[in-house]
Amino acid sequence: MPTHPADGSDAAVVAEVPDQVMAGAAVYSRRILAAYDLWVLGFVCSAVWRCPRRYMLRQYDRNVGRRHLDLGPGTGFFLDRCAFPVDRPHLVLADLNEEVLRKTAGRLARYRPVMYRRDVLQPLELGTARFDSVGMNFLLHCMPGGITEKAVVFDHVLPYVAPGGRIFGATVLAHGVRHGRLAPKALESLNEDEVMSNRNDSLADLDAALAARFESYQLRVRGSVAMFEVSVV
Repeated sequence: MPTHPADGSDAAVVAEVPDQVMAGAAVYSRRILAAYDLWVLGFVCSAVWRCPRRYMLRQYDRNVGRRHLDLGPGTGFFLDRCAFPVDRPHLVLADLNEEVLRKTAGRLARYRPVMYRRDVLQPLELGTARFDSVGMNFLLHCMPGGITEKAVVFDHVLPYVAPGGRIFGATVLAHGVRHGRLAPKALESLNEDEVMSNRNDSLADLDAALAARFESYQLRVRGSVAMFEVSVV
């Protein structure tokens, strides 16, 4: 797998990752990833979170740029289907889980993506790279800590976003959103199993984290999911 570490080896970067962060990343095994599109993006998003995947795909279509960085790309479902503004975008993927990188890179081989194995809670060390867009779909709710701690990911990507660039993503929240009947039990179970870490994540905290960093952003709620879009000055 052609990963491209910057300023040191990937092994050195991963060695510093806390156990709780590693545990969250390790959930996405080859078996889980094989069922992810159908089960999570197909059934759970619609029936449990009440945010069908088409809304996230539209968010990609609105925001994805010629040079795109995706943090926590999952299976590459949205990158495989979204409308890039050019035929040959420059695509960079960053994730702590090698299975995720392998799965996504294979699916998106036509774009020849560059891959970095990174913990997004730490500085990304991407050298001189600059991007027109950064996606972080369903990333925050997998990260340990509260929104205040997780929001450091915005600080880590900002140095790599070109003026006028976009940062966007979606996350399942525990508080301040409109949960359906199935969501509360699902949230409890997924947090208990360490698939998610969002028991304390709230819309108010996400709004405050964005407002503290950006002059222009949009925050939409659909079911249990908050979708954010940022314009970088």
